[in-house]
Amino acid sequence: MSLMTPDGGLLFWMTIIFLIVFFILAKFGFPVITGMVEKRRDKIANAMKLAQEAEDKFAHLAVEQDKLIQKTQEEREKMLSEAAAMREELIAKASEEAQAEAKKIMENASKAIQAEKEEAMRELRQEVVTFSMEVAEKILKKELSDPEASKAFIGKTLEDVSKLEKRN
Repeated sequence: MSLMTPDGGLLFWMTIIFLIVFFILAKFGFPVITGMVEKRRDKIANAMKLAQEAEDKFAHLAVEQDKLIQKTQEEREKMLSEAAAMREELIAKASEEAQAEAKKIMENASKAIQAEKEEAMRELRQEVVTFSMEVAEKILKKELSDPEASKAFIGKTLEDVSKLEKRN
């Protein structure tokens, strides 16, 4: 008996054993194997479905993240523009207040200068009047010391007074 050239009986028994093993496998083995393959396929399909859902969620989260970043940038720009506007407003307000204060100080200084000027003018007039009175007194003493001159002075004064009355 050679393995290269089998006998008819060996071939018959090998075929029968093959059919028995095939029948046992077909009856008990193949359903288990195909069931495991089906389970494996279902797990793979479920995993693919979950992966697709996760990818969709990730894409949705990426879109939301982009929207959130854009919204944050817009809010930042808005806050910066508001801060700039507030800064400009504060600068303008401070400038106006400074100008008003400077104007008030200038007005007070002008009033003080005017008051001092008027006081100086009053004092000067008082001194001029006092000086004029002293000069007039000296002149009158000199003029009135002579009786003829005093009569002439009184006459002239009366003429001046009468001219003033005629005018009025």
